[in-house]
Amino acid sequence: MTERTRVAIVGAGPAGLMLAHLLDHAGIESIVLDSRTRHEIETTVRAGILEQNTVEILRQTGASDRVDTVGSRHDGIELRFDGAGHRIDFADLVGRGVWLYPQHEVLKDLIAARLAAGQDLRFSTRADEVVDIDSDRPRVLGTGPDGEAIEIEADFVVGAEGSRSITRDAVTGAHGGFFREYPFAWFGVLCEAPPSADELIYSNSPEGFALISQRSPEVQRMYFQCDPDQDPDAYTEAQLWDMLQARVPGTTLQEGSIFQRDVLRFRSFVAHRLLRGRAAIVGDAAHTVPPTGAKGMNLAIADVVVLARALERLLLGGSAELLESFEETALARIWKAQHFSWWMTSMLHRAPDASDFDNRRQLGELRSVVESRNGRGFLAEAYTGWPLPV
Repeated sequence: MTERTRVAIVGAGPAGLMLAHLLDHAGIESIVLDSRTRHEIETTVRAGILEQNTVEILRQTGASDRVDTVGSRHDGIELRFDGAGHRIDFADLVGRGVWLYPQHEVLKDLIAARLAAGQDLRFSTRADEVVDIDSDRPRVLGTGPDGEAIEIEADFVVGAEGSRSITRDAVTGAHGGFFREYPFAWFGVLCEAPPSADELIYSNSPEGFALISQRSPEVQRMYFQCDPDQDPDAYTEAQLWDMLQARVPGTTLQEGSIFQRDVLRFRSFVAHRLLRGRAAIVGDAAHTVPPTGAKGMNLAIADVVVLARALERLLLGGSAELLESFEETALARIWKAQHFSWWMTSMLHRAPDASDFDNRRQLGELRSVVESRNGRGFLAEAYTGWPLPV
């Protein structure tokens, strides 16, 4: 039997759940489906630096109050290179900040808010195909938790299911997108230890890059640059602490038991198209960025803010004007975020084939940033988030 809804949303990540939340505020019903269980969604630990825009949206729409009670506001970061630290003071430079609040905590808040509002949210439900997107009745064909076939007919379909998006296949066809692979990855660890610093440290060193982050007063997240094919289990805890410490000279890390380790590959991607007919893609289905600039989840939220306004105008006002400009509006921000993420990545990491000239030039670039208020201001403005379209 075919089911009917206004908007079918594939993917219960930050983009899909926030879109359903914003549409509900406008009085537009939706169905959200995701192949994962609720437990998997809420317990998969991801990084979480929220731009001020993102935090304001979570607050204003009632999606989260824990972002202020559990999350931690940071008014700067430290760039460490050549053995010295240099603070980028966001509050002084741009009057804004960021919040350390992991993505899985945002998802817990969004899921709770949507279920409390009566959202049709279907876990363990796989979308297999998106069809008829060039008509005014696009459909999602899928498989339910018990293996039963499902068919959802909608006025609009949105793909927010991540980088292996079947909605993207329907929107872009065989055209793919713009892609860049990086010659390094991040080796990430979670450890039981007190914080090593009050704010994040981004460190460029002769041994390679490291990021010293936090999760809570008791649990810390740290990364160091590694080969993309690195085996996460190849090192002892002592070796991992030695490598991390070597990459942040001048800072003494608080060590503790490492209970999780993984390798995160780097790539940049932007789909050739974000919109076709009555279907659009947002979030990681539309683009991915290296994590260095802390743009991933924030960019997804910015996508859906623009799309929600366009769908409200289309479905309640009968006008396709904002929908027709959605792709251009979203891509302008996406490519700025791609540039910033690439810039932070290339400025802080040591390329495997880097020459002495490359390394010295890189230090010159870092000095150009930290020794100039305008340079620090550019970084602060981009890191804390550009204004959303109004």
